[in-house]
Formats: sequence, C-alpha cells, structure tokens
Amino acid sequence: MDKHLNNIEKTKVILCSIYKQGTEEECKISIGELERLAETAECDCVGILTQCRETPDVRTVLGKGKIEELSELCSNLGAELVVFDCELSPSQIKSIEDDIEAEVSVIDRSMLILDIFADHARTSEGRLQVELAQLRYTSPRLVGRGKQLSRQGGTASSGSVGARGPGETKLEIDRRRVKEKITALEEELRKVEQNRLTMRRQRDKSGITKCGIVGYTNAGKSTLLNYLTGAGILAENKLFATLDPTTRQFTTPNDTKLLLTDTVGFIRNLPHHLIKAFKSTLDEAVYSDILLIVIDSSDPEFISQTEVTTNLLEELGAGGKPTIYVFNKCDACTDRDALIHMKTLAAGTNTEVVFISAKTGAGCDTLIEKIEKMAAFGKHRVSLMIPVEDGAVTGIIYKDADDVEMDYREDGIFCKCVVDDKLYARIKKYIVEEE
Repeated sequence: MDKHLNNIEKTKVILCSIYKQGTEEECKISIGELERLAETAECDCVGILTQCRETPDVRTVLGKGKIEELSELCSNLGAELVVFDCELSPSQIKSIEDDIEAEVSVIDRSMLILDIFADHARTSEGRLQVELAQLRYTSPRLVGRGKQLSRQGGTASSGSVGARGPGETKLEIDRRRVKEKITALEEELRKVEQNRLTMRRQRDKSGITKCGIVGYTNAGKSTLLNYLTGAGILAENKLFATLDPTTRQFTTPNDTKLLLTDTVGFIRNLPHHLIKAFKSTLDEAVYSDILLIVIDSSDPEFISQTEVTTNLLEELGAGGKPTIYVFNKCDACTDRDALIHMKTLAAGTNTEVVFISAKTGAGCDTLIEKIEKMAAFGKHRVSLMIPVEDGAVTGIIYKDADDVEMDYREDGIFCKCVVDDKLYARIKKYIVEEE
C-alpha cells in the first residue's frame, strides 16, 4: 500500500461502494468523503463505481457484472489502486485483485485512513498507535499469493543446515513476526500511556479548567487553538491534517487560566479498531471539564457531522459534560436556516452556542466569555481565617482547592483560595470574605 500512496506522482485511484435501495444520497455523501480522504493521501480519483444491492457479494462485494466493469475501468484509466467504501475481508481483497485484469492493489476505507494517519503522526505515541493499528488490521489480511508466500523456509532436500524438516512457509513466518511486533508495540505503548496518565494527574492537581477542542475532521480545531494560544500547530484544509493531541495553557483577559487541548478529528464510519487504538488520545475529551465542539458551518453536511461527533463522544463516555457548540467558518456559511435549526436544537439541551471565524478571530471574544462563565460555575473565590487549633484544615485546602495562598499569622492562618461547592460547605465557617 505504501508504494502507491507515498509516490511523488499522484496515484490514480477508483472508488467503489454499494448502497441499499433508498440510501443513494447517503452513499453520495460517504463516497464524497472517501474522495477527500483519497486526495489527502495524495491520490487522484479517476473514477467512481457504485452499485445498488441489498447485500454485498460474499466473494467480491460488487456483483459479477460490476467487477467486470471495474476491471475495464482500471485498464482504460490506468488506475493503480481501488478503494472500497466498506470493510473488506482478506479473501475479498484477494478475489477482487484476482478478478481485475490490470495490476492494481485493492484496499478499504480503514486501510486508507490508516495510511493517512501514518503520514500525519508526529509524536512517538502517535506513531506507535498508528503502527499498532496497522498491524492489527493487516495481519489477518496476510494472504498467500503465488509462490513467494507459500515456499518453505527449509526442506530435507535443500541441504541448508538448521533448515531441514518441514519448515515454515513464508506466510507463516510473516504472521509470526507480526504477532511478535504487535506484542512489543503494546508493551511500549503501555509505557507511553502511563506517562500521559501522569501528565493528566499533574493537570488535575493544578486545578486549572481543562477544555477539550473536539469535532469533525477539518472543522477548524487546530486553527482555533492557534488563534487563542499561538500554538503554531499545523492547520490545513485537509482531513486529519493534525493527528497528535496538543495542549496549551491560555489565560483569559479576566485572568482565568485554562488548558486547551486540540484532539484528533472524528469522521463518519470511524472504524472501531481505530477508536480502540487511539483510546488514550481520544480520552483527552473524556478527562476534559468543558467540551468545545467545533462545527464547520460552511459544510453542507454539518448537521449530520455534528451528530457523528456527539454519538462518538457518547461512545467514549464523554457525553453530558458542559459543552459549547462552536460554529466555525460562519463568514463562509451559506445555509443560515440550518444554523438557526442547530441553535434551536442546542437550546433544548442547555448547551451554549457561539458563532465564530477562527481564521479571523470574529466571535472569539464571545467564546472566551462563555468559557469563563462555565469555568467559574460552582466555584467560589474566598478569604478564610483559620484558628491555629484547626490548622489541619489547611491540608484539605491544599489538596482540594485552587490558587491557594497561605499567610501564617499570630492570630491564625489567613488563606485565599478558589473552592468548589463541596469544599465550600466544609470550610464555610472560616470564610471572612467572598468575591
């Protein structure tokens, strides 16, 4: 696959999909997204082939006639790669390649996304996650083709010292090596994830409100983080332009400290094995105090994309958090009625809504105000006078309060801090002033 997707010259690709009666429009949307994925992978889409059928052909997904049509298209258009908008089994990949007369490779949507991830991962954790996901997905798809993968590693007649006996086929050796590599990667990733967990604990201890910037891929999450914090991370008009999470501290004009984390984008039909592989990265949304769901309001499909995002957040266990719907690219939005519809839906869920342009900064002041309001909800900035005999209370304050300042005096311990409702009730009798 890499030899096709990493050439300087764009690889000619044909996209294939099947759809059930009455779902043609959904198929068009999905295949359009697949085309954008192919463009991100530096491919040139030269043809699209779809078929209406209730169930995929067990052997080749497409019917016999359509496979013949696909074979002709590949020959006539010089296609080197065929991408199916569904998951393919190992036997289906082999059967389709065998039935196409031209020399082409066949992959599915998941393989294409994995290739993009491999190209865009920058951190060691990201690369480990991608490599592990690739091996887990492709190992069952190691299918013996011709003599190369079926030859023996050694036979009694070969005369090779240490290689006599029945030996192993090359396919078996490859599978064993892949299994060993997966085990090694899993162990290495566990160590990296432990480091991430330690960093999360440090952030929790700091008491700074954590905001997860989530949303559909290419909605403008990285652009928003760059505008607010000057993070300088890559922000391109491509799907999955950034893969690795980035956290930056941001102090609002009212001196509220926030931790903003840009997360990997979501996409329609995101394979479950990818969700599993990137769980530690996606957990940044789960451990956030506030979610900023960034929505590309200039995309005609932004309503369905928002549903994909909210459903995935529920699946990850991040549903029900304080949330702000951030409608980005409003300067390029043409469907105002759809925006009003989404605002109405959000109002019914007590979710805040703001309209911005992360590129120009328009509306970002309003967004900051809403984040500040959410961050302050349920928190109290208080001044305390603690008698010397109750000095043990300071241990609780240091543990559970934020922005703690202690001044040990002759008549007691004067303390300034920010506390939540629970701690407020415990130390209420010591409060001498509340802002």
